[in-house]
Amino acid sequence: MTENVAGALCYLLGFITGILFLVLEPHNRNPFVRFHAFQSIFFNIAWFVFWIAFSIVEMIIFTVLPSLIGLLTSLLSLVIGLGGIALWVFLMYKAYNHERFKLPLVGDLAEKQA
Repeated sequence: MTENVAGALCYLLGFITGILFLVLEPHNRNPFVRFHAFQSIFFNIAWFVFWIAFSIVEMIIFTVLPSLIGLLTSLLSLVIGLGGIALWVFLMYKAYNHERFKLPLVGDLAEKQA
């Protein structure tokens, strides 16, 4: 498997495939694949933490103000979710095109680990 395909597959199932490519030979020695594996892991952990925090805030707002503002937070949730999916696909696309696209904060952590 070429390194660009392995880099793209690091994002496929989130942190699961990221960890998998850090363990599998010979991909665990390739700096390009290691970078994308670590970025996938860190991105998915950050996204999970953000999504839980946003969901808690959304539930509080919807409970306190169930009218128009509650509806707007539900729409905002949909937009943020679609944005997360778009970013996930974008990261796979960049890795497949053999680009080392760094996300803010998460990319720096991944680069230090790779």
